Amino acid sequence: MITCHAEYGPIRSVILKHAREAFSTQERLHVQWKELNFTGEPELLRAQEEYVRFKDLVSRKGSSDVSFLPDDKTVTLDSIYCRDACLSTDHGLILCNMGKVARVGEPAAIRRALQGSAIGILGEIRAPGTVEGGDCAWLDTRTLAVGLTYRTNTEGISQLREMLTPFGVKIIEVHLPHYRGPSDVFHLMSVFSPVDKSMAVVYSPLMPVAFRSELLRRSFTLIEVPDTEFDSMGCNVLSVGMRECLIVKGNPVTRRRLENNGCKVIEYEGEEISLKGGGGPTCLTRPMQREI
Repeated sequence: MITCHAEYGPIRSVILKHAREAFSTQERLHVQWKELNFTGEPELLRAQEEYVRFKDLVSRKGSSDVSFLPDDKTVTLDSIYCRDACLSTDHGLILCNMGKVARVGEPAAIRRALQGSAIGILGEIRAPGTVEGGDCAWLDTRTLAVGLTYRTNTEGISQLREMLTPFGVKIIEVHLPHYRGPSDVFHLMSVFSPVDKSMAVVYSPLMPVAFRSELLRRSFTLIEVPDTEFDSMGCNVLSVGMRECLIVKGNPVTRRRLENNGCKVIEYEGEEISLKGGGGPTCLTRPMQREI
């Protein structure tokens, strides 16, 4: 089955934005990294090298149809984390409205980039509604979990529900905690990364009890990330095949727990493209279609 309504399984089509286009020049990095709340200034050449390796892992074996977003001066370094600006559905793309003010231009940039392509647009989230793609995760082909966070608000979730209910999609609203506040990036997928139909990597200390209980009710196997590996993005895991996933290098406990549950784990170097900007492999990709 080929569908957009899954977070696991081989990726058949995906949108990416290369570090070359997102970061552009070292001067651009120097000017923007602090105001965007990066933890450090990325080194352009190293970032490009990391990204080439990452891109090759995502599109390995030539099985993925990759669409690259172009350089666009209306957006910032954050545009490398292209999952957040849109949501893919079987009925067309939904353009988001970003909760982070510095990222508000990204959905329009995606619309421009896709003009003339075969990718259709179902709708868009409009102010005062906000939705970011990192807060949206498919539990199954008819159930979308959406985090209520500083980046995604109740009005945005209401608009999503209005668009998707006619197609038989149910939305589960997940109320996430304050954690480090509105200036920090904290999405639903910061604590929840599916790696198979009923298996997910989770960070339970920041997961709402109701949502965790719902996953257990659905017979999910929960692979717990230790406290020591949350900030190093142990919970940000991208499925690229059946129980095959990408993870940022430097999370040995999470890797071992995945392997003990029958998963193949592929590590990538992500100091420049992931750790400094707070965006792991799920953030760096907007999977469109998967085979499940």
